[in-house]
This record gives sequence, C-alpha cells and structure tokens, in this order.
Amino acid sequence: MELRHLRYFIAVADELSFSRAAKRLHIAQPPLSQQIKDLEAELGVKLFDRKSHPIQLTPAGQAFLEEARATLVQLEQAVHKTQRIDQGELGYLTVGFPSSIANGVFPEILRTFRQQYPEVQLILQEEHSAFLIQRLRDRQTDIIFLYLYHDISEANDLETMSLTQEPLVVVLPKNHPLTAKSKISLSDLKDQEFVMPLHQIVAGLSEEIYHVCSQAGFVPKVAQTAVFMVTILGLVAGETGISILPSHVQNIQREGVVYRQIQEQTTTTQLTAVWRPNHSSTILQQFLNIIKPLSIYSNPK
Repeated sequence: MELRHLRYFIAVADELSFSRAAKRLHIAQPPLSQQIKDLEAELGVKLFDRKSHPIQLTPAGQAFLEEARATLVQLEQAVHKTQRIDQGELGYLTVGFPSSIANGVFPEILRTFRQQYPEVQLILQEEHSAFLIQRLRDRQTDIIFLYLYHDISEANDLETMSLTQEPLVVVLPKNHPLTAKSKISLSDLKDQEFVMPLHQIVAGLSEEIYHVCSQAGFVPKVAQTAVFMVTILGLVAGETGISILPSHVQNIQREGVVYRQIQEQTTTTQLTAVWRPNHSSTILQQFLNIIKPLSIYSNPK
C-alpha cells in the first residue's frame, strides 16, 4: 500500500464517482479503478458498493475513510514540522552559562531570540566554566557563554566569538576610605584584601582580575573566594575585603557596597560565545545570527 492509494481512495469516496475522481486526480478512469481494486485486494474487504447509483461506501469503507484522512493529515503535519525544524523555526537549543554573566547582555540575547523564534525551546544550563567546556565537547550543550580565558583562547577544537567588552569596576564597602575617590587607580589596591571569584568556577573573570593587578605591579591578597556575584557583594558589604568585577554588577542593587570606576581605561572583560565548529544545527545558526551584532570580532578555529 502506498500513499497514492489513500489519496485515490479519498477522492473516490468524496466524489462517489470514479469518473469525477479521475478528473479531479488528473488521471484516466481505468487506472484509477484498478488502483482501488488493488487496495481492496490488499485489505481483503470491499470498500465500495458498486451496485448502487451513485456508488456508496461500505461500512468497512467508511471506517477506512476516517483512518485514511487522519493518516494524510498526520503526514502533512509531520512534513510541516520537519520543514520548520530544518529552517530553525522549531526545536530546541541547549545554552550553557556561568552565573557571573546573568546580569549583563545575556538576558537581552535570550529575550531577542525568544521574540524572533518563539517556538524554539531554549534549555538553559548554569554551570562553572570547566564543566561548561566539557559538556560542550561531549555534545551535551550546543553553545556556551563565558569570560574568555587562556584554555579557551588556545583551544583548536572550538569556535569562539568575542562579544561585548565591558570595563571592570572596584567594589568597596560603603565606609571604605577609597570611596572618597570618584575613580580609583589599580595601584591604590595593592595593600587591600580581595574577595575573588572562584577560579574553578569563573576562570576567565578570575584570570582577568589577576592580569590587571599584575599590570599594576602586584598580586591580589585573597581573603575569600566565592562563586556567585551576589555572594561576593555580600562579603564586600560585610567588610571581608574589596573586589573587582565586570561593570554589569552595578545592575545588582546591594546595600552596603559602593562602585567606583578604575582609572586605567584598558581594563576590560570579554564575554565570549563558544561552540563546536562542526555543529550543523540551523537553530544554532539562527542563534549566532542574533548575537553577531554584539561581536567585537569573530575568531573561527
């Protein structure tokens, strides 16, 4: 049995006439009659009462008509769904990210994608940097976002796109003497104790903070490490130490802390998108098209 048999049968059932059905199908009547006989032989039942004028469906034919219509509708739906998936309009995309980027441009990326592709499901996975990279390499994640760091910039099996650059800011307890300054030089921080992002969790940001401090001629004295931005802010408010964080941290309203710009204007962090270069998903390409306008430069591996 082929799909054309179902289409031929439905046409005859609708018209209750072989001649009219043949005209509708743009085929000759004898081949159509033969196709219906072949279908009846395969089913082992009579679908039409040919003695009636016009011909009528038998009870078996009526039951088969309902199922045939449902089969063709289901087939059309499957074809439409398959085409939409191929066009990137339907399906899902798994996106990994560390908590440290959640208050910057990342929410805007998600909002824009959902507006343009409302029927694509975004599966969001919040993890630390090393785990995100491993999940990406294991094909458990389609694309990840993190702050660029050495292991990623040197990886030959991954493709990266550096997105927004943003300055770092100094985070101080509200009663700290340095709050009297509108801008703070990194050299002013050499004797301060730091609350640092945990390197195993946010490697890129941690490396950047150590790098800018090194440029200023010192290594930060780490009093405490923490995983989440809100935790770092809480520890700073509790006068455990000061911190250096991306400027988007100022979107978090936290009483007891003060933000100050860094005098040296070269201090920036780079939010980076990372994916496998051989990933053929149309949905991923649609997602990349959304974030490309944010790109500083594209760096295919």
